[in-house]
Amino acid sequence: MSTNALPPVVDAATWQRQLDALRAREKAATRELDAIAAQRRRLPMVRMPDYVLEGEKGPVRLADVFDGRRQLIVYNHMWFAGKEWQCPGCTWFTSQYTRLEFLESHDARFVIVTQGPIDEALAYKRRVGNMMAWYSTANSPFGADVGAPAGGGFAVNVFLRDGDTVYRTWHTNGRGTEQLGHTFGLIDLLPYGRQEEWQDSPDGWPQSPTYSRWATSKGIASLYGPDDIA
Repeated sequence: MSTNALPPVVDAATWQRQLDALRAREKAATRELDAIAAQRRRLPMVRMPDYVLEGEKGPVRLADVFDGRRQLIVYNHMWFAGKEWQCPGCTWFTSQYTRLEFLESHDARFVIVTQGPIDEALAYKRRVGNMMAWYSTANSPFGADVGAPAGGGFAVNVFLRDGDTVYRTWHTNGRGTEQLGHTFGLIDLLPYGRQEEWQDSPDGWPQSPTYSRWATSKGIASLYGPDDIA
């Protein structure tokens, strides 16, 4: 990082002109996102088998994971057998969801599903202070069928329920999940951005290897988990 890693200083009128030019692009992006959302609402859907997952109170049909609502968002959390600390990206990303009750007014629910055994998954949830409802697909092909196999990556899937019949309506993974959270949105507003090497930044801006500034799972547990986490 250069000691002169500062944006140029200009008068207020010049700053406003450049902000207005940027704002035009931001507004165009907003309209494009609206158009994308409209196309998403017109996607066809796929009927799902009658999967049975494992919840805190035992086996539960996928249709019952909705908890009476018609719409369901599932974050498929990465899981690696035998590991004390699971994927830091998943752990960090889902730690931001602490108040999800607002989805009830939209007849929707948001849960985590992981390939880990339910007892281990719930223990990990408590260890890192996660506030979401967790389910396990360790004894079901559900995870593999929706793009999140054992030992594989993370994903987001959306479902619609019609009575006891469940349909899959949308899926994303990788950076497609960024739109679901506020963390990157806030960081991207900062003058230095994410400070990762892949980003297009001015010369001299602070940049580090990708992921190097992300919190570790243990670090997240120390922030949000029980007080006895060392």
